[in-house]
Amino acid sequence: MSPTVTLSCAVQIVSAISDVPDLSNDYVTRVLATPSDADAKQWDALLRLAGGSPFMRHAYLSGMHDSGSAVRSTGWTPQFLTLWREGELEAACPLYLKSHSYGEYVFDWAWANAYEQHGLRYYPKALTAVPFTPVPGPRLLARDAAARAALVRAVLAWCKQKKVSSWHLLFGSDEDVAACEAAGMMLRHTVQFHWMNVAPTHDAAGYADFDAFLASLTQEKRKKIRQERRKVAEGGVTFRHARGAAIASEDWDFFYRCYERTYLEHGNAPYLTRDFFDRMARTMPENWLLFVAERNGKRIASSLIGLEDGVAYGRYWGALERVDCLHFEACYYQPLAWCIANGFTRFEGGAQGEHKMARALMPVKTTSAHWLAHPAFADAVEKFLEREGRGIENYLEHLEARSPFHQ
Repeated sequence: MSPTVTLSCAVQIVSAISDVPDLSNDYVTRVLATPSDADAKQWDALLRLAGGSPFMRHAYLSGMHDSGSAVRSTGWTPQFLTLWREGELEAACPLYLKSHSYGEYVFDWAWANAYEQHGLRYYPKALTAVPFTPVPGPRLLARDAAARAALVRAVLAWCKQKKVSSWHLLFGSDEDVAACEAAGMMLRHTVQFHWMNVAPTHDAAGYADFDAFLASLTQEKRKKIRQERRKVAEGGVTFRHARGAAIASEDWDFFYRCYERTYLEHGNAPYLTRDFFDRMARTMPENWLLFVAERNGKRIASSLIGLEDGVAYGRYWGALERVDCLHFEACYYQPLAWCIANGFTRFEGGAQGEHKMARALMPVKTTSAHWLAHPAFADAVEKFLEREGRGIENYLEHLEARSPFHQ
């Protein structure tokens, strides 16, 4: 039997009765109008079961909304889905109605254009993702696999009831992807670049220092990195860093000037407000590391890194002055040196960017899941994804053959 849905304002009851025999118990499904409507302790408890991620924390998602960064007026209408049984939160996921495809990093503009050319509406669409944050990790928080499967079916039932064109889950965990694929959703693969604190040819737990890391690279790549770092040093630039509560308010102010300047130089307003970073400083200080570049006693650039459980995430950067290779130093070499010194095991460089391989960030396949309501378009997209998937596999093989490490 398909799930049945009854709507009452912002609350809907979904009977999780299906042809899967171990899901005979009913769940109560509540659709939340803001992330803050979710109980922070219960949400984060589910997240810990999934392995944790600073960007799926209740404080992070609430900060996105409460700061005015990811709200209806910016094209992100929260409809967070939560599953309950006997008063206990069993599963939950961020869910947004989107009126555009900005801030997602898995590009579906061609799909939207195809809908428009055929006189169909692609927007609003449903999206399960962390706004403006292309970091792989859990998206479907659940106590167990059964609750996760029920959550997928509840979202699909909600999408059909709302008559949205599609549902997209971006940068999901392996468990998320498996649950979506089991429900008949289509998978799409993209490539990111991550650095590991151990060379592919080494058995050691981590590099002793930055020079040991360089020694693991080919002579060409080692020489290039040294040249780039030398240009920054010869430009009179030095760096300092601060972590957590040690990041002063004036440092956050300076960082935002840099961050905002970078967006404006590209003709766009920044996605995130200054208030968002105020909230991060108050609610999640331990998850942030800030690098500040200085020259002649003057601050000229900064980069902000996310931290969690031995993993560092390159997030934002900006500069007020131009210095050759400053971006590479602020966004890669300073964070990598810090990771080595502090025993962090991985540095994720964010979406896209083949140039990152020259800095020893290696290709990693990431996965999203997609459901389209229109059968003909779903069939066309499925065929496209099959072709694209073969291309991604060939691309990964090509990248691996260009490894910057000693073979």
